[in-house]
Amino acid sequence: MNSSISNRADDASFDVLNPSTGQIVGHTANMGNDELNIAVESAKTAFLSWSSLADDELKERCLAITKKIEDHSEELAKLITLEQGKPLNGLGSRWEIGAAVAWAGYTSNLSIPVKVLQDNEDGKVELHRKPLGVIGSITPWNFPVLIAIWHVIPALRTGNTVVIKPSPNTPLSTIRLIEIMQEVLPPGVVNVVTGDDKEFNLGAAMSAHPDIRKIVFTGSCATGKKVMKSAADSMKRLTLELGGNDAGIVLPDVDPNAIAEGLFWGAFINNGQTCAAMKRLYVHESVYDAVCESLVEFAKKIPVGDGMNESSILGPIQNKAQFDKVSRLISEAKEQGKVLLGGEPGKGLFYPPTIISDLKNGDSLVDEEQFGPVLPIVKYSNLDEAIRLANDSPNGLGGSIWSSNIEAAKSIANRLECGSVWINKHGAIQPNAPFGGVKSSGIGVEFSDEGLIEYTDIQVIFS
Repeated sequence: MNSSISNRADDASFDVLNPSTGQIVGHTANMGNDELNIAVESAKTAFLSWSSLADDELKERCLAITKKIEDHSEELAKLITLEQGKPLNGLGSRWEIGAAVAWAGYTSNLSIPVKVLQDNEDGKVELHRKPLGVIGSITPWNFPVLIAIWHVIPALRTGNTVVIKPSPNTPLSTIRLIEIMQEVLPPGVVNVVTGDDKEFNLGAAMSAHPDIRKIVFTGSCATGKKVMKSAADSMKRLTLELGGNDAGIVLPDVDPNAIAEGLFWGAFINNGQTCAAMKRLYVHESVYDAVCESLVEFAKKIPVGDGMNESSILGPIQNKAQFDKVSRLISEAKEQGKVLLGGEPGKGLFYPPTIISDLKNGDSLVDEEQFGPVLPIVKYSNLDEAIRLANDSPNGLGGSIWSSNIEAAKSIANRLECGSVWINKHGAIQPNAPFGGVKSSGIGVEFSDEGLIEYTDIQVIFS
């Protein structure tokens, strides 16, 4: 089952909008339960032969996908920009496709060897990893191609088949990605279903579907909890990469000018629309003013505009609902703190980088994940208190320590309640390091060997 991109609207399709202009950039199929069942059955049938391929053959097919993505990189990048809004340049859509190629290539070259647990006079015991079956992938709108790769490639590499549902805000680049994959894959191995989630929620139907063995979901904590509940009856395996409200802690020994660029991109990558972006910044009182000043001076230089403009480095907020949330949080924060930069919306869905100081835990912009181009800065005087405040959140995806003393920063990192901690950077995930959250930020991990095995069942053979 494959959705399609069209320039013509009808009753069975929905519009996809360009957040930079508000114009329609395409239409795609509005599918229901019948189409989902066809897609799942297609994947289930293909699993019989796909799962029986030798490990080297699975590797070669995944590497062929990697090459296809690289060959179509500019086409995919432009589709992302048109529907997601991020610029072609900077850490934008071309960067996203480059990262997708890197992740696909790295993951394709991973393998899971048989593990010998015992081999002596009492017998041999081996641990084997077997594919699960049909994997359901539900992806968000912030990185529509990269996150699809994070879900699909490890599933295929371990012998599973896939049904993927992209966000209704950004389906076009994912549809094209799957079309490209299908050029080198047997029929039914990877399938895409699309819907606007208004009258029929495809994601909910997927998480409850008895023939989908595992759901991989990236998105909000609230939706992740719903996925977990609806998956319970069929005892699905789950990987849930959910929201974060990541904290950064700046120690008093930093050079404010030296860390300003890292702080900015840690918070504002993808216009702040990143799960592992830095959402709260705690700065020691002795360097507070200097860090704020350096960060504001760097942020002032970042061009914001239509993503198709080659000079733009940041684009719009992707959709109206998210724009309204960010606007509300900024409006409330303006009454509680001091606006150092930005603070007023632009035209349409554009909001300039906004930095607000003199806030505290308990203020909505600090407590809630904003997922947009605004950073709250909190002053602290005692390190233990800063760590307590950073950990005072139901989320636990990532965190960062900023210091000129790496070893001291690493000792503080161990005290943060989150899945990843970066020193003097933030959100720098990579394919050879497992990534996942603690507390309400998710279940399971992605990437590397640890992420790969989450697409398998264990079978122990005694001989």
